[in-house]
Amino acid sequence: MSEALTGSDDSTNLPPRPGSEGTESSAAIPSAYDLALEDINPINPHLWSQHRWLEYFERLRAEDPVHFNQTDLAGRYWSLTKYADIKKVDSDWQNFSSAQGITLGLPIDAELPEGALGITTFIAQDPPEHDDQRRTVTSSVAPPNLVKMEPLIRERTCKVLDSLPENETFDWVDTVSIELTTMMLATLFDFPFEDRRKLTRWSDVTFAIPQPGGIIESEEQRREELLECLEYFSRIWEERLKNPGEDLVSMLAHGEDTKDLSPMNYLGNLLLLIVGGNDTTRNSMSGSIYALNKFPEQYDKLVAKPALVPKMVAELIRWQTPLAYMRRTANHDCDLGDKKIKQGDQILMWYASGNRDADVFENADDLDIERSNARQHLSFGFGIHRCMGNRLAELQLRILWEEILTRFEKIEIQAEPERTFSSFVNGYTHLPVKVARKK
Repeated sequence: MSEALTGSDDSTNLPPRPGSEGTESSAAIPSAYDLALEDINPINPHLWSQHRWLEYFERLRAEDPVHFNQTDLAGRYWSLTKYADIKKVDSDWQNFSSAQGITLGLPIDAELPEGALGITTFIAQDPPEHDDQRRTVTSSVAPPNLVKMEPLIRERTCKVLDSLPENETFDWVDTVSIELTTMMLATLFDFPFEDRRKLTRWSDVTFAIPQPGGIIESEEQRREELLECLEYFSRIWEERLKNPGEDLVSMLAHGEDTKDLSPMNYLGNLLLLIVGGNDTTRNSMSGSIYALNKFPEQYDKLVAKPALVPKMVAELIRWQTPLAYMRRTANHDCDLGDKKIKQGDQILMWYASGNRDADVFENADDLDIERSNARQHLSFGFGIHRCMGNRLAELQLRILWEEILTRFEKIEIQAEPERTFSSFVNGYTHLPVKVARKK
């Protein structure tokens, strides 16, 4: 669960989604080099669901690292694609604010559509409000608590892995990645275990782009399901007021800076923690299987030397980058690179591109589990919004691979994965695999 690892295409207020124009079409994506530079718009979710984003950012890093787009719905926005520019903006909350939202949304002077949920979260705030609300829940993932959690995480991981069918195709995403992360979330919230898949559903609904046959088909459906989430967690809040524990809801209900949250602020912080704990870790777990199939020599190296697992975890999180970008808003007119940024412009920090910047990471498109600077990746963000749950994410992934290596000769993907229809969540919806156990 993490502050820097959460969100939706505009989950802070849920108006129609910039970047969703044309989502009813699944037309083939052209080569980045067949387009005029000004026509490249990396927010297009088809780039991500078809896994075509790599060459688009390769071109932008080389030719236009601070790239301008403007649409009727979102107004003016810039894409940062180089590591140094991203880190500079991410570390400077005084000049580049989160308070207008962390994902591409409406221009700051636009009114919310009628019926939109005015959700707020502490990640979409600046100090001091951000710091006060974040501090309330940070202890849940502090090192002493992680030490206490490790035996339970390992026990559950072993149970899930031991239950996998051998020589039979199954979906790794649902059977392993979602199950493990959702059990962890249920523990952190002390959420009724039999209802834990509700957490998965609410997480998916939060970032989903409405489309026919999709996770949701309309903004109205999103609103209804998220209000159901609020109703469910409001009952839990009332229970924890009377019988507090060490869970996240108890921390929010009794925290000096969070006990008087409005319903929409409470819902926003819940969704922040749910999405951060679910989507990002689960997509790293799925991505690790995919990556080590694509780079079999790295898998062989890992099998030969299991002590490389912690290094592999950091490199995998760099290579996968489970959340593709974060947004900031310019507080003043300023320069970035050779471009003139106007006050109120939205700035998209493309972590997925910065993590492939050859100026920082040699052979950046390759998975290298012995990469010396893998921990310098951008996936957890920088500055005050750096992922508060980064150590928990790493712990879950490390335990998963430690236990995989003791059980399986190989985990072999059977087809290319199906990917999330989103330019924000860089993830997987289906990954068919077979496992072969050690004899």
